[in-house]
Amino acid sequence: MSAQARIAPWLLVRHAEEAAAFYKAAFHAVELHRLEGDGSKLELAQLAVQGAEFWIQEDAEFDPAAAGRGLARMILTVEDPDSLFDQAVAAGAVVIVPMEEAHGWRVGRIADPLGHHWEIGKQL
Repeated sequence: MSAQARIAPWLLVRHAEEAAAFYKAAFHAVELHRLEGDGSKLELAQLAVQGAEFWIQEDAEFDPAAAGRGLARMILTVEDPDSLFDQAVAAGAVVIVPMEEAHGWRVGRIADPLGHHWEIGKQL
């Protein structure tokens, strides 16, 4: 059996250690890979949310929060979007669009503390 192609988002963040902690609290993300730089400072991490993988990388020059939001919007499709949405808000995310049923989806959008927007949903 051949490997299936995948695309994994790579988010530039300020304060990668804080970003990783937020994603672990908000989405129960699991750290799959970690690369530390000088002084054991997190530089790059591969994370997964219920098997959906993404990367974060420390970039002191890029600040999506200062720009109002990141350059990409993440879509996180899960079996129970309402509970994950609530968990993210409890961990510090800001509600952009409350959970609703629209266009055949149960979906809502949050902004994480780093400025990236996440749509959390499930196709109905």
